[in-house]
Amino acid sequence: MKNIKIAIIDYPHCLKSAIYGFFEVFNLANRVCAEQGLLYQFSPHILDCSEKTDFSENVFNVILLPPSNHSEFYLNPSKHLIRGLLQQHYTGANICSACAGTFILAATGLLLNKEATTHWGLETIFRSKYPEVQLNIDKILINQGDIITAGGMMSWLDLGLEVICKYTQPSVVRSLGKYLVIDTGQREQRFYRQFTPILNHGDALILSIQHTLKETFHCSQTIADIAQQNCLTERTFLRRFVKATQLKPKQYIQHLRIQNACDLLESTNLSFELIANQVGYEDSGACRKLFVRTIGLTPSEFRKRFVE
Repeated sequence: MKNIKIAIIDYPHCLKSAIYGFFEVFNLANRVCAEQGLLYQFSPHILDCSEKTDFSENVFNVILLPPSNHSEFYLNPSKHLIRGLLQQHYTGANICSACAGTFILAATGLLLNKEATTHWGLETIFRSKYPEVQLNIDKILINQGDIITAGGMMSWLDLGLEVICKYTQPSVVRSLGKYLVIDTGQREQRFYRQFTPILNHGDALILSIQHTLKETFHCSQTIADIAQQNCLTERTFLRRFVKATQLKPKQYIQHLRIQNACDLLESTNLSFELIANQVGYEDSGACRKLFVRTIGLTPSEFRKRFVE
């Protein structure tokens, strides 16, 4: 019998539902393994990260960092926890994180120049805090072998299934999907992502332009037009806009248009051709290509997933 020891880190403000969800999923995996005659046994342990916890007491195969919806700890994790994670990694443990847990993983330095993911809503602050990490928020899961990161708040389930598949067989995950009545097929975080522009950058003029673009994104307008309307040279406008929003004006307008196309797909029965026209594209084919490139689904696939 192969025993896989897993530590689920109970850090301040992490999601308790994820902690106990991990625990239950691994125990259910044990049941499936027994039914399939597979000699694998997961041994999950909930481990707090207080100073009294001795990380050298046990050697784990996997360390899991759950999501959190409070930033107090994950933005400034304790040195004790960081030392413990590094110690476990050096003895062979796979370090895995979901959602905000990736901030703690990044604080160890183990993500240096590696690809990782976190919740799409945390993209800006993550890039600012850990610019050396190759962040890819389109993906729900990124497996680097000894490091695995997952995106959204409920991605702890994707992460748990990935760990189970890593140590057992795909048939176990398929059976778990049937037990839990969940889709275990491949999906991406960008299917669910919403465009949330940066508004707290402190540039009042650019903020005013953003508010205007929110109402006029469907209109035909050039960079020169916007700059002139706001008494700026094109060069100055571009520099200030990119610095404030992290996007070029054309990209920003495209994001606004695609987000509104998503909203109309979900809230109306309009054809995509009409929707494309309403959000500012005369050529629905060009809009469709941009939609697929941005969302990762065709308009019909998007509507089927989120509406039908």
